[in-house]
Amino acid sequence: MLYLTRILDFSATHSYTIPAWTTNKNKQVFGPCSNQNGHGHDYKLEVVVKGPLIGETGIVMNTVDIKQKVNQFLKSELDGKFLNKENDYFKDHIPTTENIVNYLWNAVENMFDDCTLHRIRLHENHYLFAEKEDNSMTRLTRQYHFCAAHRLHSDHLSDEENIRLFGKCNNPHGHGHNYFVDVTVHGEPDPTTGMIIDLGEMDHIVNTTVIDKFDHKHLNLDTDEFRDLNPTGEVMAMVIFNMLASKIPNLYKIGLWETDKNYFEYLGN
Repeated sequence: MLYLTRILDFSATHSYTIPAWTTNKNKQVFGPCSNQNGHGHDYKLEVVVKGPLIGETGIVMNTVDIKQKVNQFLKSELDGKFLNKENDYFKDHIPTTENIVNYLWNAVENMFDDCTLHRIRLHENHYLFAEKEDNSMTRLTRQYHFCAAHRLHSDHLSDEENIRLFGKCNNPHGHGHNYFVDVTVHGEPDPTTGMIIDLGEMDHIVNTTVIDKFDHKHLNLDTDEFRDLNPTGEVMAMVIFNMLASKIPNLYKIGLWETDKNYFEYLGN
């Protein structure tokens, strides 16, 4: 089985507003997104299909066909529109990222004759995206950032072995990174709010539980979590997951970007 991704984009305006609620309640639940005049995004959409290789052509499906079929739908229903006012579905459903990705999944699922839709991923901005796969709950990922120093050193190895294994990362004084943490939750969007989780609450939990503890710290020297653990990217992803699991019940995975080239993720047990 081969997987093929085509990236498309569209722009739209939307508002997170429930007409039956007061202005204050809408603002309390949705924050600045509750502005009734709307706000906008340049959305980036990843469409992933899967299928066998067609021997005669050497392709799974012509990416131009994906572009044309999906773009035709996007231009008709979403692109350049105020979703709450100009799309019949979102007149009755809050156009959250989660609801939009489910809407797109249902629209695109049966568009292709020669392959199967595998995943839809919708980026609202650089720090937030939702995705949907076949027979899976919707997932929402929010990205956070902290700066920290660490030293890669194992007490189970000799000094020579540590230097050989970790190289310059074994520098006794440590070194630093701009870490990015992808926190992914999964579930079905609430029928009223359209959200899997209250993002304001999630931000508070992640910031107070993880970011405030690690930001501008030396992980080996300034944190209890890594006092006896080697803070490799693998270990950090696992530790962060365990720190959040009891506070975010629908936590799905943690992704940790140590650099643009080094990425780690942990999905618990």
